[in-house]
This record gives sequence, C-alpha cells and structure tokens, in this order.
Amino acid sequence: MTSRWRWLMRLLLRRIWFRAALFSLSSVVLALLAAFVAPFIPYELSTKIGSDAVDNILGILASSMLAVTTFSLTAMVSAFSAASGTITPRATQLLVEDSTAQNALSTFIGAFLFAIVGICALSTGIYGTSGRVILYAGTILVIAIIVITLLRWIGHLSSFGRVGNTIDRVEKVTHAAIERSGYRVAVAPAGIPPRRGRRPVFTDKIGYSTHIDLIALDKVAARLGCTIDLSIAPGAFVTPNREIAWLDGGNAANDVEIRDAFTFNHHRQFDHDPRLGLVVLSEIASRALSPAVNDPGTSIAVLGSGVRVMAALLDQARTGAKDGKRVRLPEIAIEDLLDDLFRPIARDGAGIVEVAIKLQRSLAEIAGMVPSAYGPLAMRAADALARCQASMTFEADLECVRTVYRAHWTDPKP
Repeated sequence: MTSRWRWLMRLLLRRIWFRAALFSLSSVVLALLAAFVAPFIPYELSTKIGSDAVDNILGILASSMLAVTTFSLTAMVSAFSAASGTITPRATQLLVEDSTAQNALSTFIGAFLFAIVGICALSTGIYGTSGRVILYAGTILVIAIIVITLLRWIGHLSSFGRVGNTIDRVEKVTHAAIERSGYRVAVAPAGIPPRRGRRPVFTDKIGYSTHIDLIALDKVAARLGCTIDLSIAPGAFVTPNREIAWLDGGNAANDVEIRDAFTFNHHRQFDHDPRLGLVVLSEIASRALSPAVNDPGTSIAVLGSGVRVMAALLDQARTGAKDGKRVRLPEIAIEDLLDDLFRPIARDGAGIVEVAIKLQRSLAEIAGMVPSAYGPLAMRAADALARCQASMTFEADLECVRTVYRAHWTDPKP
C-alpha cells in the first residue's frame, strides 16, 4: 500500500459520517442478529425473561437517544462556532476530527437505530421467545456502552473547544506532521540543487500541496534510473507555471506519473504541513491580542508551545530529513518558519510588555538549544524590540524589554 492510500485511509477514518455510519450499521446488525441466533437459545432461559421487558427498554432508548443525540450535536456545533469566532477558523478542523466527540455522536445515533430496528422487528414477530433473550442481552450491552460513552463525553465537554485545549491540539498535530513530513529545515542559507542538464515537471493544478507520495516517486525514479529533487513541500501553493520537481531522466510521458504522486487541495491540511501548525498558533495568539479579546496570557501560552514545536523542527534539521532512496525533499529556510510563528505575535503584542518579554525569552531559548540558528533568531529579536520601541508609550515597560534583550542578544555567540 502506497503512502497516499494510507493517508487517504487515515482521512476516511477521521470523517464523522464514516464513524457514525459504521456504528449505525453495527447496531442494525446486532438488532437483527437475535433472529438468527434464537434457535440456539435453551427454552428454559427464554421463559425467565418477561415478554414485555425488551419492548419497554427499547422504547426508552429510542426516545432518550434522540434527545441525547440532538444535545450532543448542538454542543459540537457550539464548540465549532466558538472556536471559529474567538480562536481561529483554521482550528475548527481539529475539533471536527475529535475522536471522542465523534464516538459519542456515533454511539448515540447507533443506539437510537438499534432501538428503532429492534422495535420494528418485534412488531413483526420474527424474534420469538428465544430471540427476545438475544435482543435483551444486546440491549444490556448497548446500555453499558451508552453509559461509558456518556460519562466520557460529559468529562470531555469541560475542555472541548476551549482555548487551552485547542492550543494543545494544534501543538500535538504539528508534532505529528513533523514526524510524517520529514521537513528539511535549512539553518544556513538553503542550497539549490544544480539544475543544468535537468528538466522541470509542472502541474496542471492550482492549490495547496497536501500530500506527496514518496514511495510512488521512488518507484518512478528507480525505473527511470534517475534522482528526483522536489521543489515544493506540503503546504506550498502551486500554479501551472511553478515547477514541482526536477529530474535528470525520462521524458514528458513520465511526467504524468510524477504529477499523480502529488495531491493538491483548495485548503491546507495539518497532516504533513508543520508550517500550518505554526501559522495557526500565531493566529490564536494574534486573536488573543486583539482589543476585543485582550488576553495576553493566551499569547504567552502559544509562545511556550511554539518553542517546543520549533525545537522539534530544528532537531529534525540536525538528524536529517526522511528522503526517499532516489527522492530529495526541498529545504525550508528557518527564516520562513520564524516568520510564520513569531512575526504576527511581535506585531500585535509590541505594546504589551509581558508578551514582548516572553517573546524575547522564547527566541533566546531556541537559540540556546540550536546555537547554529543564532543569527536568524537575533534578527527576529531585534525586529521585535524595534516594534516595541515604536508602540510602547511607557518608558519603564520599554526599558524592561530592552533589559531582557540585552541579557540575551548583546554577547557574541558561536
């Protein structure tokens, strides 16, 4: 199975309709299974369960599960709207794919269908006395699943869609994207592979690169006996006049196979695009710094997450990218990563002393972990200080920022 199919399967499993359909189908099968297993149930056991016991329980389930499903759907939509309005619209993608919320909604819909199918089947008389025993056991099992799911869902609602929880989600998915993507981070100026004697491959699509099938590209390169240098990484916006790869073999007929290894979409996705995670973190911080929200604490929390993400990205730069055997990934300049995360926060938090100090210290912490990135980080620290000097009106606050800056950026570093 190629990496694209694994990625598509992962996307399918995260779709709420898929999980709801799977739970619903399982519930219908469970409800109808009783009619086929009934002949194997001893008659003595069948007589111990009242004939009306299952009917009453299924009636309660059918009426209550519809109300619980409606409540859960309302809670989810409210969380999506709140995240879009007060955090950032890009974060709603993570809330929609939340497994606990999907399991809760799917379980309640499945239980409702189980009860409806069971009631309909009972009215036709297909179960008989023995079949009611199986249906009764299945009903007890469904009730146990509902109780466990409901308890988890109630506990989950206390943090679902909240700012802190969303920041943690973005950080987690960005770390996962770093592991999957194999980003090449160029701490020094990125080198451009020699292109003389090589030919470019263009795409006929317009959109964002969301996935690159390195396994498929490796097979093409091995068959052609050449190497392929990619010009774009996941998250790049491409047009028909931008090359997506360079290679030193094959002909135009092979370009179709190379183009087919790239997946493009109208919107960026988190799976293989760590830069999207950095952008979303900075958007959360910028929204928190707006006059309408005025929440510097959220921006400070974002900076803490940003330091951890940048440390992971730069650590991968030291350990090496996950190239294919014959496929080389492009280098991403560290300047671009720093601008994705820190520039919006430096701009919007320039007038707030707490945010400005935390920003200077965050940049210094990254420089301490990766001394080779000192130059670009020092430039961003100087830029942030200049913004503070233009925005802060209270001299004492500005002097505090200057003191922190001098403590970390005046001494020469290796």
